[in-house]
Amino acid sequence: MPATVQATDQNAHARRAHDLTARDLPPGVPPALAPSRSGGHSPFVDFDRASWARLGETSPLPLTAAELERVRSLGDAVDLAEVREVYLPLSRLLNLHVQEGGRLYRAYRTFLGGTAARTPFVIGIAGSVSAGKSTTARLLRLLLARWPQHPRVELVTTDGFLHPNAELERRGLMQRKGFPESYDRRALLRFVTEVKAGRAEVTAPVYSHLVYDIVPDERLVVRRPDILLIEGLNVLQPASGNTALTVSDFIDFSVYVDAATPDLRRWYVDRFLKLRETAFRDPASYFRRYAELDHDAAVAHAENIWATINGPNLEENILPTRGRASLVLTKGPRHDVTRIRLRKV
Repeated sequence: MPATVQATDQNAHARRAHDLTARDLPPGVPPALAPSRSGGHSPFVDFDRASWARLGETSPLPLTAAELERVRSLGDAVDLAEVREVYLPLSRLLNLHVQEGGRLYRAYRTFLGGTAARTPFVIGIAGSVSAGKSTTARLLRLLLARWPQHPRVELVTTDGFLHPNAELERRGLMQRKGFPESYDRRALLRFVTEVKAGRAEVTAPVYSHLVYDIVPDERLVVRRPDILLIEGLNVLQPASGNTALTVSDFIDFSVYVDAATPDLRRWYVDRFLKLRETAFRDPASYFRRYAELDHDAAVAHAENIWATINGPNLEENILPTRGRASLVLTKGPRHDVTRIRLRKV
């Protein structure tokens, strides 16, 4: 990507981020929990980290440092303090949504005179490559499962619904892996609709980041969980073309993990360098050839991948869905969450 174009994209993202900081206060929020900035009329409310943290002060932290280490992605700097201040209040908010959904379900059952079981509450988690959405999803799975009201929480990533490499090669899409057209969108939509229809057992394909492909003859089985988290780049995309429905139509609450484009690019390059010293050295790794690159060559290759694949996908497809999220976690340059934007109810 030419330097002038990249600078323009970064400035545009910075302006968009700035536009989201002026939000008014929803009714009923105590002054002690007031967001850092307010003003104007908006369907959103914006919290700084300190005011957001107060929303979880009375909740115990049901997570150990060892458990956090197991769910934290490479390059993600989240610590127990951030879990307590950001993710614990978020899990409490999600618990409230699930409980209210239960009350609505019981009212519907009484009104309709039916006996059908309640269907899973579906949470979508979206964001760019290297934003930290995988860590967010795994953290929320742990935290939500420890609320007594919904112990059965499952997590599915949309990576499993990528077309196999052979099919991507046939369609000329290997250099667009992660773009919407690289997914089997019908299969993904069918999976989510079957979950929301209350089927006792639904399966999903399994993706291996080691071999960079779908694992043949292996399926992930989802058996009517209380909550299903779906994590992926494009889970918030609206329907397009002749498609009447899309995955986002069946999501009950959505989280977008956001950061400035220059930070996302830097984090991606840093992660690529760390993988070059670790996972890429596995003989079975699809990226084994990159393990022998020297530092400068590895940086150049990572920056090229960002400029030709991840960056364009972010600008064209992922970032435009941010405004559709129920909640946006905004990260600062150090990969820590600094602001939270919540859609009013």
